[in-house]
Amino acid sequence: MEERLIKKLMSSMKCSSCGQYYKMPGIDVLGHRDDLWFLRVVCSACHAQYLVAAVVKESTTPVITDLTKAELAKFRKAGVITTDDMLDMHKFLKDFDGDFAKLLARK
Repeated sequence: MEERLIKKLMSSMKCSSCGQYYKMPGIDVLGHRDDLWFLRVVCSACHAQYLVAAVVKESTTPVITDLTKAELAKFRKAGVITTDDMLDMHKFLKDFDGDFAKLLARK
């Protein structure tokens, strides 16, 4: 598992002192061995510091999908969704009237 994912997981946890969520800049991965991870977390609100030892295992649950193997391969090769992509979609949806028939007829 990547450090980025471990930090993301830790950012969904709350500080036991003040109840605020941890923020990514305050989470440092100190190291890991197999599924055991050691982190140092600092709360951005109350500045409490903790040493965290966590066992994090990747899920082996199969993905259930109605996509074909070709579609799965296509989407795996696609790039990540960027901030610009999200802004473009926001602008589009802001003015979209919900008429998909008209939208698809243009193509």
